[in-house]
Amino acid sequence: MTAEDLATLKRMGSVAVSPDEKWAVYDVTETEPESYERSSALYLLNLDTPDAVPSRIADQVGKSEHSPAYAPDGSLYYLSDASGSEQLWHTAIASGGVVGTPVQAGDLKADISGFKISQTGEKIVLWGDIARDCPTFGCEKDGNKAEPGPGTGREYDELFIRHWSSWETPGNYSRIFAFDLTDGKIAGDGAALDGDLVGDSPSKPFGGGEEITWVPGEDGVFFTLRTADRNEPKSTNLDIYGAMVNGAETVNFTGENKATDTLPAFSSDGEWLAWAAMERPGYEADRLVVKLRKQGSDEDEAIALTKDWDRSVGSIVWTPDNKYLIVTAQDVLDHPAFAVEVETAKVTRLTADGNVGTTIPLQDGSLVYTMNSLQAPTDLYRRSADGTITQLTNINGHELAEIDKVDIQRFDFVGADGEQVWGQIIKPQGATGKLPMAFLVHGGPQGSFGNSWSTRWNPKVMAAQGYAAVTIDFHGSVGYGQKFTDSINLDWGGKPLEDLKLGYAAALKIDSQIDGERSCALGGSYGGYMMNWIAGNWPDRFDCLINHAGVFDLRAMALSTEELWFDQWDHGGNWWTRPNPEKWNPVNKIANWKTPTLFIHGEKDFRIPYTQSIMPFTVSQELEIPSKLLIFPDENHWVLKGKNSVQWYRTVFDWMGKWTATDGGE
Repeated sequence: MTAEDLATLKRMGSVAVSPDEKWAVYDVTETEPESYERSSALYLLNLDTPDAVPSRIADQVGKSEHSPAYAPDGSLYYLSDASGSEQLWHTAIASGGVVGTPVQAGDLKADISGFKISQTGEKIVLWGDIARDCPTFGCEKDGNKAEPGPGTGREYDELFIRHWSSWETPGNYSRIFAFDLTDGKIAGDGAALDGDLVGDSPSKPFGGGEEITWVPGEDGVFFTLRTADRNEPKSTNLDIYGAMVNGAETVNFTGENKATDTLPAFSSDGEWLAWAAMERPGYEADRLVVKLRKQGSDEDEAIALTKDWDRSVGSIVWTPDNKYLIVTAQDVLDHPAFAVEVETAKVTRLTADGNVGTTIPLQDGSLVYTMNSLQAPTDLYRRSADGTITQLTNINGHELAEIDKVDIQRFDFVGADGEQVWGQIIKPQGATGKLPMAFLVHGGPQGSFGNSWSTRWNPKVMAAQGYAAVTIDFHGSVGYGQKFTDSINLDWGGKPLEDLKLGYAAALKIDSQIDGERSCALGGSYGGYMMNWIAGNWPDRFDCLINHAGVFDLRAMALSTEELWFDQWDHGGNWWTRPNPEKWNPVNKIANWKTPTLFIHGEKDFRIPYTQSIMPFTVSQELEIPSKLLIFPDENHWVLKGKNSVQWYRTVFDWMGKWTATDGGE
């Protein structure tokens, strides 16, 4: 498997199932192998026919279609740029799967970011970036108060000034509008649902339709929002608001909780609202517990349904009979789907190995879901009521048939504080001879290098170059209980480094094919921090290091990152109030540096500004340590563009090959 393969494999996105549950529609992003230009298309799949061949629908040459959703009458809505901007489109689909001619469902002034159709199909909510003082879905001006003119200067008088990958536009927010839906068309000017609120809904930068739900009966909409004010960069206080569909009234339903409340989902009978809630304000990696609240009851009467299950939920949907909630959660290297019985709170795992995304429970007790793994990207699956699992799609079947599989071995060992720690070894299937090690350290730091496909950090591609890729879910990782996740707090360079050292030794003991004398360590974000920390605290272990967007100077990071809640929680407050701010700061250990290092960063990275890579590169050059700097002017914290991904991997593989030359392994 090559970097070019990774960049050009098809990518499944949103999935929708028809009201009669006979058809599924999903979007697939494809990449042109020469230009690496990407476009998305919709496909229709017959769920009643084994081995059905999906058919492409709404094929408008040179345009993209995505985000499909069925209306109750069986017709299909989706977003497309066919008219020159992101707008809503509509097409009829007959019972036999015959697709009608697509028709644009409206022509609004602003791009539509997403939509949700009401239970009867008579109303729809749309959201997009709209000026706060704009009464309709788009005005001539975007409302950005930071650009007063006449020059190019931007003025700010409170944080955020920038977020993730873009400078902020105060006065412009992601806003929700409700419209009537008549004969497949958006009707009227719509009603803004944010009332007097100022903030983004869905939340930025990664919120979506999972944060918005219709109240059964169509009289209102519930949505997640964090207030945009000078405290926003330090606040994880997302709340769930309910708004009348005419925009006349907006109420905060979770105002008592000052931590995160999100993922609202109503039972189909409207009796119960389910959502996910954290307890600790300011902590983005706190456990998300499923809560239930009966309509008409007070917030303090809510039931913490999963309080005794030590996992953090990532999604929530009701089964059609309202007896169960289907949730996903990280669980020891996997991210499965679980059923939570509403009456008893009993949790049952539904899927085996892999990373489950979208879940759609059906009337017959089956579950349609998306899943990927270390071996393959996302496809569509179905779990029947008796537990039988069937793969419904194989969108990269031809390509994957030409790509060698890898062997994957999970292992555990005694890590820091005598606690169990998990890892994985991924290597070429059938390889002979000794294999150098690619030692991968995940970011987050509250994350996991688990059994999932990544279009960025992909262990299968690493292994395919002739390496044994080793991953360790060190203290701070998710999927092992909240105490384990919390343990990295105020201890970035402590227990995690001990786990990595012990995990390195454990992998060599488990697999004698790994050549422990030839190894390169790689990490991004917190993993990049760990590369800097390893350089000063484990300098004799690795032949080379690869540091993508890693933290080098904790003081500079504390004063230049955008989401302050993350930095201040993990390190104990503002830089000047921390009990021992320099304890885990890599800049203090540069006297020990000697390992050849490749530094990589995106100029649009505002989570960890790119100067955090320029500084250690400067140090390495001044110390005459072999080093290289790769800067992407058009990337953020992640490398997302196809050509850039290929360049990233080519540069990484060249660096690894230079310092871990093979000795005849095949």
